[in-house]
Amino acid sequence: MIQVINFAEQNTIINHFMAGLRDKNYQKNRLTFRHNVERIGEMMAYELSKTLEYKPKTVKTPLGVVDIPLIRQEDMVIATVLRAGLPFHQGFLNVFDQADNAFVSAFRMYINREHTEVGVHAEYMATPSLKGRTLVVVDPMLATGGSLAAAIEALFQAGRPKKIHVCCIIAAPEGVETLKEFLPDGSTIWCASIDQGMNMQKYIVPGFGDCGDLCFGEKLQSFRKLADKELKKKGLL
Repeated sequence: MIQVINFAEQNTIINHFMAGLRDKNYQKNRLTFRHNVERIGEMMAYELSKTLEYKPKTVKTPLGVVDIPLIRQEDMVIATVLRAGLPFHQGFLNVFDQADNAFVSAFRMYINREHTEVGVHAEYMATPSLKGRTLVVVDPMLATGGSLAAAIEALFQAGRPKKIHVCCIIAAPEGVETLKEFLPDGSTIWCASIDQGMNMQKYIVPGFGDCGDLCFGEKLQSFRKLADKELKKKGLL
């Protein structure tokens, strides 16, 4: 069974930061936008930490000893999809500051002239071994779920984790369903909000736009050349 947690259904301060991310006037300041993405990451990491396995450790104080339940952060791997995931990833790393890290380059591209069909292109990965570890995959936007599933599939080359957490800021119901079919039983999907759906171009509605562009500035659309090649192969361009 896959558990899905939607913080928009709860009374939480995360909703305040979500309101800022969605506000088109607030989005004009990249620094504050990135900061709110990072803060949502920190808060989601805190909530996720309540579900992890803890073991007591004896700590010596100046006046005695005390047993404190702790997690083994060394057993965790925090993975993100470049580039939009970087501020979100940093929020998790601020909380799980001793965890290992993994990075995957995977992006979606339109494969038809009308820009209604989406393909996934993955080209880079850096990861430690995942065998028997807790994998936390953080990606701010879960639209179709195709690029995230492709990224996780690529990560599996480094071994099968014992537990998978997928963490998103905004998700479309279609993407959640895709991951529920793809992820192994016992996985958890964490979302700050599950929105109403996607438009014809596969962008989440109401969403808040392109997270990568809002965090770092608009990118050269070099990947369009890859999409054009696909269209030419199909005789559509």
